[in-house]
Amino acid sequence: MRERILLFIILSCLGVFLYIFQNYVNTVVGFVILCICMVIYGLYSIAAAKYQKRKLKKHPPVINESYKPFVTVMIPAHNEENVIGATVENILGMNYPDFEIIIIDDRSTDNTASVIKNIEAKHENVKALIREKDAFPGKSAVLNDAFKIAKGEAILVFDADASVEPDFLNKLIPNLEPSDVGAVQARKIIRNKDVNYLTRCQNNEYTLDTYLQVGRDAIKGAVELRGNGELIKREALEDIDGWNNYTITDDLDMSTRLHIKGWDVRFCLDACVYEEGIVSLWPLFRQRRRWLEGTIRRYLEYFGEAMKSKKMSLRARFDMAIYITQFIMPLWFMMEVAFRIIKFLTDKIDPYSLHNVLWSSLIVSTVVGVGFILAIRYSLRRYDLVPRWSALKQSLETTVYFLIIWFPMELFICGKILFCKKDMNWGKTAHGLVLAGNNIKNNEENIQELELQEV
Repeated sequence: MRERILLFIILSCLGVFLYIFQNYVNTVVGFVILCICMVIYGLYSIAAAKYQKRKLKKHPPVINESYKPFVTVMIPAHNEENVIGATVENILGMNYPDFEIIIIDDRSTDNTASVIKNIEAKHENVKALIREKDAFPGKSAVLNDAFKIAKGEAILVFDADASVEPDFLNKLIPNLEPSDVGAVQARKIIRNKDVNYLTRCQNNEYTLDTYLQVGRDAIKGAVELRGNGELIKREALEDIDGWNNYTITDDLDMSTRLHIKGWDVRFCLDACVYEEGIVSLWPLFRQRRRWLEGTIRRYLEYFGEAMKSKKMSLRARFDMAIYITQFIMPLWFMMEVAFRIIKFLTDKIDPYSLHNVLWSSLIVSTVVGVGFILAIRYSLRRYDLVPRWSALKQSLETTVYFLIIWFPMELFICGKILFCKKDMNWGKTAHGLVLAGNNIKNNEENIQELELQEV
């Protein structure tokens, strides 16, 4: 109820603000000022990242080779029989000296429980945790149950479809050593990015997120955890009382609570975790719906605490406030146009004036869109080493993808929070579909080859 009331107040204040501005000032001016602030902040983060890179190149950090805390790797699995075996075998290949793996079966209806029990029997440092069918649902509850039996001084969380290079933990661990660091997030990459348009855009989306996370890390802002490939210090976990069972985005919720408690969250560009991209539109909508709803609810729930926190750094608070504007801008633009059209239909605005305002809004939106395209292109060139023209083409494609996925979804989520009862629907993502498709294709090719041999 509190989230609903707060969102209603925010939207009402935005509406009143726009109404007053439309009668006394051109609201496009306010929109432009907001855009300029975001551009300045973006340029500042780029400059900070470049300065940090030069500084580290000139004075490489001294890595404490003796800092090798025991790590508990947690892998929640719900109906993951197709991928969990390969994931665990990959993670067992890490060349880090001291770690254990806890695989948690979260009320699966397939053979996941049997698969992970067989894995446990084969490996001494692997534990299988089978949750009861009536256990509290959700990834947070799964991780809290596993934390009760975890021995690690640090907790590393992977999704059931994750894969990493052998030196993954050795790259990630040094970032966790400083006393004020509570967690570290690895870079996420889509390993099946070349399957279709959606998987390619998802990888570009992750690359853009890498660019943003690097910038936030460089200015010591509010770096966020991303669920897959997150390493958390036990002390920090205990300080915030573990995961929040009543959130649908455990990673974002934890990130904010860590910052409020004064813990720093870092981003490690060199440690990469690979995951499977979603190959069809509807499952992608379901996953992004959960992400966006969790993001907005997280801000509604914790924004007041973050602004009042005496432990959270001023930089992290300012960074969080700037980041929130990306959700305000689409609402601002849509409400601006809607108000103008309503005034026109009720004969309260001159058609010529409406024409000018709509053109002004369109021009501003185009400028924002171009800036967004350039940001994606820069990310692809910088972090994926994509050739110049291919990067431009992919940035245009990804911008269309963002408009299709995120723009209408923000309206839907705001309506859902305002008018619907809060649910705990996680929008489970199916894994192993690409692998299954490849197996089917290989089987068909083998059958065709046998038929030709018979002929």
